[in-house]
Amino acid sequence: MPEPGTTAVVILLPDAAPLLEAAWRVDPALVRRGVPAHVSLLYPFMPVAALTDQDEESVCSLAASFPATDLLLEEVVTAPGFVAVAVPGLQAIVDAFRAQWPGVRPYEGRFGARPAAHVTVAMGADDPATAAQIRTAIGGLLPLRTRAVAVQLVVLAEEGWQPRLTVPLGVPDGS
Repeated sequence: MPEPGTTAVVILLPDAAPLLEAAWRVDPALVRRGVPAHVSLLYPFMPVAALTDQDEESVCSLAASFPATDLLLEEVVTAPGFVAVAVPGLQAIVDAFRAQWPGVRPYEGRFGARPAAHVTVAMGADDPATAAQIRTAIGGLLPLRTRAVAVQLVVLAEEGWQPRLTVPLGVPDGS
């Protein structure tokens, strides 16, 4: 479990919320409530106390270098205890953010050096029958069209994840 002060850089995908809702209907304990559907670019990023103005400027600059992107979500991905939907259309953005901060190990190395871009739908789905139910529930919602329009830097506070900075994709001055 991350500690308050942890930061992450994500792309929110609000149109993918029905995927989380479908998994929640199967087993609410497996869905992180209060965390919207998103693709993590850098998680964990760095402690908020270590975050610099240069880091924030780099997030803005890198986000501006990529256009808003239409996406088609089609593939359910599973691993022990984990159900997600692949988002290959964002892999180039994920790779660029990771290359900008090579010292940040995605997911602290738990999923290898280059985990694929994805929306996490359920975590802790250790029972194969429950994981299969979730896979079926979300599979029935695919394909799903969505659009990535902004990068968000978020900070974990006592009350949950809070936005610190939101930057539109492809907008040089961030407005």
